Amino acid sequence: MKKVIFGLIALVAMSFSGDVNDIEDKKTISSSKVVWKGYKVLGSHEGTIDLSSGFLNFDGETLTGGEFVMDLTTISTTDLEGEYKGKLDGHLKSEDFFGVDQYPTATLKMTKVKSSGKNSYSVTADLTMKDVTKEIQFEASVYGSKASASIKIDRTDYNVKYGSESFFGELKDNAIYDEFDLVIDLEF
Repeated sequence: MKKVIFGLIALVAMSFSGDVNDIEDKKTISSSKVVWKGYKVLGSHEGTIDLSSGFLNFDGETLTGGEFVMDLTTISTTDLEGEYKGKLDGHLKSEDFFGVDQYPTATLKMTKVKSSGKNSYSVTADLTMKDVTKEIQFEASVYGSKASASIKIDRTDYNVKYGSESFFGELKDNAIYDEFDLVIDLEF
């Protein structure tokens, strides 16, 4: 009789643990495209950043969270060529901007995800760059096995102050705006 009771308890425990695993489904990001765009008084520049890892969490087909790591050592300008591209890429990797020798990655970790419509989500996340973590909010979309988001980031929140009139007034035509955009497309 005791064997039967213990067997039933074990069966019930296994069925509950199976249900828990079915609720949260962690999907590894298999392909990504992260495009950045920065703005200055006399124009803009854009480029790409590679992801080094990442995943999204789902409850069925509903996004519930996720995290990914951007490899800032791969930051690359796509709107310039030759010497000018090399100079800007090097400058972005330097201490003036992202200091990739000391801070090679940036991490985005979703802390709250709320459905805002069919396939749309309002996301709150912690973004960590240069050992500074700040909460950001953005809208994300998920269609099938693809997710996308457009995020506006104030670089000065992360001690990226080069060319910012907020810190160095009277830069006139040499000013670089504090906010830049990340457009993120993920496949899982």
